[in-house]
Amino acid sequence: MIRLRRVYDPPEPGADGVRVLVDRLWPRGLSKEAAAVDRWPRAVTPSAELRKWFHAGGTPQEFRARYEAELAAPGAVECLERLRELAAAGPLTLVTAVRDPDHSHAAVLAELLEPRA
Repeated sequence: MIRLRRVYDPPEPGADGVRVLVDRLWPRGLSKEAAAVDRWPRAVTPSAELRKWFHAGGTPQEFRARYEAELAAPGAVECLERLRELAAAGPLTLVTAVRDPDHSHAAVLAELLEPRA
């Protein structure tokens, strides 16, 4: 099971499983202890260029296409596979600082990590 949560929300010990930060930058004002992050694989986070492009007026559809292209890079593919293994072994929670994780890069990543039929 893969969950999406804000990194600022308190951890849920029985439900979160492995907590993975999926932002390139560390969340402002949050200590490492409060975040309770187990992994921080920067290879699967959107590049600074992609984030800047999107915030300058990029569309969600084009963002998704560009982000998926970034995730096809060799280093990202290896990280994705490790995250899939973690998800198969138990709960995996992708945490992000964005206000709406369900409509963000974290949701795209969660979809890509789901088991393929």
